[in-house]
Amino acid sequence: MATKRTTEPPKSPATPEPVTCSPCDGSGMVAATVRVGRKRRPVGQQDGLCLNCLGTGANPDA
Repeated sequence: MATKRTTEPPKSPATPEPVTCSPCDGSGMVAATVRVGRKRRPVGQQDGLCLNCLGTGANPDA
């Protein structure tokens, strides 16, 4: 007895939504503390590129 072949295309899995990066919460930017002086006291913060997702906002491990 021969096996039956179907002409249906294989079902593709649903594409999941991208998971947001946890350090930057999906914005791609993180706050970095600015330190000055001999005792390295903090004076403020500046925005920097998230090194976990490299600014994309999506979790690279997902």
